[in-house]
Amino acid sequence: MPDAPPFVSVKLPAALVNQAREAAQTMRRSVASQIEYWATLGKALEHAGLTTGDSQALIARQERAQYSVGVPAPLSPELDALHSHVLAVAKSGSLNERTRAVVEAKRAKPAQPAKPARPRKAS
Repeated sequence: MPDAPPFVSVKLPAALVNQAREAAQTMRRSVASQIEYWATLGKALEHAGLTTGDSQALIARQERAQYSVGVPAPLSPELDALHSHVLAVAKSGSLNERTRAVVEAKRAKPAQPAKPARPRKAS
């Protein structure tokens, strides 16, 4: 069986790709690298214990920020502390460097062989 390709195509919502394109220009990344950065960041937050509720609150806050000029809605003290920590780490550049290291390590890793497909049960 041939090795799995190092990259695959996926379908993403056009709005997400457009947001990534805008962010990528600011950060001097490609659109693919920006989406990979966001995915790595999301995995790190999830691994750090971000709950589904916390994730939904942060996403809702981000979406509201796009459409409002006023002060964002308050977060729980725990979530606000996490949000402040993530912003501080992002501003320091260490988050970007760590993400870049993870992405480069994944790219340097040899491709894993594809798992054989499981046979479907007869109906």
